[in-house]
Amino acid sequence: MGFGFLKVFLSNISIFDKELLREYNIEMKLFACTAHCLQTGIALNNSLDWTSMDISVFSLPVQVLPPVNFTLTVSALAQVLLHWEPNPAQEQNNSTIRYDVEILSPVQEEYDTKSTRSVRTAALHNGFSARVRTLLLQGHLQMSSDWVEGNLPPLPGAADTSVTNVSCVTHVTTPGNVSLCCTWLPGQGAPEDTKYFLFYRYEAHTEECPTHTKDKRNRNTECRFANTQIKAGEIDNLIVIHINGSSQRAAIKPFQQLFNQNAIEKANIPRNISISLEQNDLLAMWEKPISPFHEECFEYEFYLINLKSGNKQILKISSNSFQLRVDGSSSYSIRLRANHNHICRARGFWSDWSETFYVGQNKLENSIAWILTLLCVSMSCTLLLVAVLCKIGSGCNIVKAKTPQMCSEEIQLHFGFVPVTAKS
Repeated sequence: MGFGFLKVFLSNISIFDKELLREYNIEMKLFACTAHCLQTGIALNNSLDWTSMDISVFSLPVQVLPPVNFTLTVSALAQVLLHWEPNPAQEQNNSTIRYDVEILSPVQEEYDTKSTRSVRTAALHNGFSARVRTLLLQGHLQMSSDWVEGNLPPLPGAADTSVTNVSCVTHVTTPGNVSLCCTWLPGQGAPEDTKYFLFYRYEAHTEECPTHTKDKRNRNTECRFANTQIKAGEIDNLIVIHINGSSQRAAIKPFQQLFNQNAIEKANIPRNISISLEQNDLLAMWEKPISPFHEECFEYEFYLINLKSGNKQILKISSNSFQLRVDGSSSYSIRLRANHNHICRARGFWSDWSETFYVGQNKLENSIAWILTLLCVSMSCTLLLVAVLCKIGSGCNIVKAKTPQMCSEEIQLHFGFVPVTAKS
C-alpha cells in the first residue's frame, strides 16, 4: 500500500520539469526514500518519463559532522577568542561549508561565518558561554550538524564585593584629546579595607587609572583620565571598564562594563555666542562646540526667561542661529547648551549651560539708574570730604583772610591753646 502511494506521487510529480522540482526544494527525506526504492529495484509505472528529471536530486544526503577542538580564550579585557577546526571526517561533495555561532551568555547573539575563529567583546565577570555547529549548503538546501558548546567560568571573588552603579563620561577637551571620568559605589559585601582599581580598554590599548578619588572610608570611588587613547571621531566603538579590588579580609570579585563611546560623551558648550535684540526680534548666533563632528551633527537648547513677566521657555534648535519674535519692551536672559543628534551618531550627554546673556530695554534702564546712583554717591562723598578738610584747616586760611581774629578764636577753642605772637 505504501509503494502504491509512492507510485501515485511520482506519477503526479512527473508533470514538473527538473528546474521546477529544484525550485520547490522537496523534503530530503522523501528524496532519500525514493532513491532507496529505485536502488532496490521496485517497479515503477512505465509511463513515468524519468529522462526529463535529474535523478541526482534523489541522492542520499551527506552526513554533517560538528566542528572539533572548540576553545574559548580570554585575549584581552572583556574579549574572547572563539576558535574551532573543521571535522576531518566531513565530506564536502561540492558543498559550501559555513559555521553557525551562537553566544548564549552574557548577551545572546547568533551569526554565521566562513572563518574558524571569531572575536567577541563581552563583560566576563559572570562567565561566558557559546556554541558552534557546521552548516552544509548544497544548492538551495542547508543541513546542519549537532552543536558543540564551550564555557568560561565566572571571575573569582566573594559575592556582593563587586562595585555597583558604575557610570562614565567622556569629554573632548581639545580637538585631539578625550578625557574619561568614572564613578562607582563599593559593593555591599566589601570589607572596609577594600581598595578598588579601575582599568579601561579601547581597541588594543589598556591603561590603569592614574588618579583615584576616595570616599570618607578611604575607598576609591572615582577615577579620572585627563588624557586617553579614545578617538573622538569614531562611531559606536566600545570602551571597556574593568574594576577589580583587594582586601585582607575577602577576595574582591572584579566587575566589567561596556560603554558605547558616543553614548557617554558630554558635549562642549557652544562657542562665540552672540545675542542681540533689534526692536521686536531676538537674534542669536553661535559656533558648534569643539568636536570632530560637523555642524549638522548637533542640536541645541535655548533657555529664554522674560525678566518682566517671569515666563520661561526651553526651545529646541537644530541650527547654529536663531530668530524669535519677542516683546521689545521687556528684558530677557538667555543661556544655551548643545548635544549630538541622532543623525550622525548616538546621542550623548548635554553640555553645561553657557554663561547668561542679558538683552532688552529694562536691562538698559537699570544700568543707567545704577550709573546715576553711583555718580550721586560719589559726588556726595566728595563734598563731604571737602567740608571735613575745610574744618580741619585747609579751608581755615580762606576764612582767615576775611576774619583773622575770629579764625584765631576758633583755633583756640578747637585745639585748646593760645597762638604765640612773635615779639618785635
